[in-house]
Amino acid sequence: MNTLLRDCWYVALPGKQLKPGKMVHKKMLGEPILIGRRGNGEVFAMRDICPHRGIPMQYGWMEGDNVCCRYHGWKFSTHNGSCRGIPSLTEHDDLDISRIRIPTYACQEVQGNIWVYFPIDTDKQTNLADIPPVPTIPDFGMIEPGISEVIHFSCNIDHAIIGLMDPAHGPHIHSSWWWRSGPQKFRIKEKQYEPVTQGFRLVPYDMPVSARPYKILGDNVSIEIIFKLPSIRTEILRGDRYSACLLTTITPIDENECEAFQSIYWTIPWIGVFKPLLGFLTRQFLGQDRDAVIQQQEGLSYNPTLMLIDDADTQAKWYFRLKQEYQKSREENRLFKNPVEPRILRWRS
Repeated sequence: MNTLLRDCWYVALPGKQLKPGKMVHKKMLGEPILIGRRGNGEVFAMRDICPHRGIPMQYGWMEGDNVCCRYHGWKFSTHNGSCRGIPSLTEHDDLDISRIRIPTYACQEVQGNIWVYFPIDTDKQTNLADIPPVPTIPDFGMIEPGISEVIHFSCNIDHAIIGLMDPAHGPHIHSSWWWRSGPQKFRIKEKQYEPVTQGFRLVPYDMPVSARPYKILGDNVSIEIIFKLPSIRTEILRGDRYSACLLTTITPIDENECEAFQSIYWTIPWIGVFKPLLGFLTRQFLGQDRDAVIQQQEGLSYNPTLMLIDDADTQAKWYFRLKQEYQKSREENRLFKNPVEPRILRWRS
């Protein structure tokens, strides 16, 4: 069964990884996608297969706003995928090349990430006016992330997402000298959650006075965590001087693999000198989650019966209910009804 949600935006790659005039191949939701940047800086996405003989377009080259196939030089528009030229044709050929087309995808660069929209029917041209806007982090404008990291997960996107929102694994998986270590650090947590559009959020609360690292944001520091379908988690810290945000999204490669994109934003002007250290710590943090998932796959290969408990696993239950409702609302052509209700969750971690 296909478990990958469509009619959604997914991150393809950080914008800094794609220079003008360059293209990169990505496999997303099981489809071969060509992501490119035109000379004027605009990004585009199209199916990475030439309709002539099937060679990937990634092996070709860009010519203005067009992509040319390496095999026979067929030229296609990066705007709508229509064929713009076939070098082998002569005046004796009677072929309407405008009817030849490579499917294209809505593609936008927002807050430093390149997003691609995957409709249910990829053969139809997507009109930006007919689809929801790209997800953005509120109150951060068009700022780009100070740090962007990408890590590969060898698992279905569902396992990556419920691992992402799991509040109880921290002391066991993220045990480091610079973070926290050992069960002796367990504390009882009690948090208020409420529904938001196609998701839920941890209602903002003030950080305890003992949380000294957050003091760089000023006094009265609050934290808000939001999860929205298909796989978008934002953790926003707001102080009376500065703000910071951790954006994490998961993009499925196919049913068995996915990529985690983590971007860190801040309004602190002087923290840039610590970017190498912050990047290292981010990679280590994500790597710990990846290693646990790799070990998890050994057990999952036997298709065991799994369980979710309250309250620590309630967010995972919400995710599956949200996903089920999303799919049903699409199938029945009706409005989405959020199954999440306001609730206080309690756990130890």
